[in-house]
Amino acid sequence: MLEGLLIALAPSSLLVIVIGVVIGIVVGALPGFTATMGTALLLPFTFALSPAQGLAMLGGLYVASQFADAVPACLVNTPGTPSAMATAFDGFPLTQQGHGQKALVAAGFSALVGTTVGGLAFMFLSGPLADFALRFGPPQFFWIGVFALTIIGSIAGDSLVKGMLGGVLGMLIGTIGISATGAVSRFTFGLPELLGGVNLVAALIGVFAFPQVLRMVAARREQLVVAPYSRSPGVALSTIAEIVRRPVNVVRSSVIGTVIGILPGAGGPVASLVSYNEARRWSKDRQKFGRGAMDGVVASEAAGNSAAGGSLVPLAALGIPGSAPAAVILGALLLQGIRPGPELFLTQPELVYAFAFAVLLAGVVTFGFAAALAGALARMVTIPVRFLAPIVLFLSVVGSFAIRSNLVDVYLMVGIGVATYFLGKLGFHPGPIGLGIILGPIIEPAMVESLAIAEGSSMFQVFFGSTVSLVIIALTVLSIVWSVWSGQRERRHVNA
Repeated sequence: MLEGLLIALAPSSLLVIVIGVVIGIVVGALPGFTATMGTALLLPFTFALSPAQGLAMLGGLYVASQFADAVPACLVNTPGTPSAMATAFDGFPLTQQGHGQKALVAAGFSALVGTTVGGLAFMFLSGPLADFALRFGPPQFFWIGVFALTIIGSIAGDSLVKGMLGGVLGMLIGTIGISATGAVSRFTFGLPELLGGVNLVAALIGVFAFPQVLRMVAARREQLVVAPYSRSPGVALSTIAEIVRRPVNVVRSSVIGTVIGILPGAGGPVASLVSYNEARRWSKDRQKFGRGAMDGVVASEAAGNSAAGGSLVPLAALGIPGSAPAAVILGALLLQGIRPGPELFLTQPELVYAFAFAVLLAGVVTFGFAAALAGALARMVTIPVRFLAPIVLFLSVVGSFAIRSNLVDVYLMVGIGVATYFLGKLGFHPGPIGLGIILGPIIEPAMVESLAIAEGSSMFQVFFGSTVSLVIIALTVLSIVWSVWSGQRERRHVNA
């Protein structure tokens, strides 16, 4: 471990970490440009570096991009990646209230805490946590998806029924194309361009970014800028102090993110949504959530960034990547002649620990940039709408096209965006629609695979025969009961 620390603290390693962080911030701040794309593009440049330095650079980009996707989410309600969807729920309302800098500092500090917790878990708990991840199969992932759906009660807006309908609509959008299990064409209307389905990032840009552009254009005469901004000296220290005074939320979210992050296939989006829901559930003032609650930003960012560290646990311990960026890092290791797995801790432990320390250092460097740039970035909202709206539209189109270099994704983004805009006029919140789009591709394959497994035993045994499944089911039932009870209590309080 000491040798790994010395490798990570070497000047050359620190330099490549900073380079990776800078590239990660740029990549993460652009809507549609994900950490997976950034690590894949950076991969060829690591060949000229030593394995430790190459991993350090990739780790810096991975960590920084996880935070940077909060920048467009908070400032213009455009999540840079699916993980930042929950960040936008309260980050953008904070910006509209003139607290954009506070939202970015809160996101940066929460990202630091989440990265630290996830990195420490990667460093010390890779073995036990990897064994725990092996207990999860299709039935457990199905129940995790169902549990995550209970967040609809928290983000439905003024109507729970409309929230549920929005969630169903989002899940139906996720079924477009050829099914992953039965090779059946669904909702393609005879168009071969739809056989590949709807890209997740393009769909989320359509749900959040494009309607925001339409709203900016519609209100351009009454609202000349997106939000007000006034310089607030000392806002960084006061924001950090506010989070530290209530540490339960950020610590709980980091732990949730780490646990979910080690499960291959779940990752940051599910971790952020579940943590956001738990933050609202245990808050003393749940009415603020969705209207500018800093705790919502903290929960989402802490969980999303800790999930990044958690996804490295099965990578190092079992050779199984827990996320798409982790898969690219796995490719970097294999190209260097290094095969992850239990033997890696015996043959090259210093490399594992050097990577873990690089991730921790990248979290510190990323927060440094976040605190230093928060004020300058927050001023972007004062750009006149007549200039900002075309910029957001351009980034939305480029981000939708860049994922698969497919113009159809741009058309789908625009279509989903226009539909979401008019649904918003009818009282539908975009959150449940985005939630359904994210969870649909997780729940459906897990359910179909579980039913296939049940053909060889029994459906009861497959869905209810595991202790892990029973625990998740119990949490789901408690979540629903708690949501109904707390909602009734809040209504009685308002009526009183």
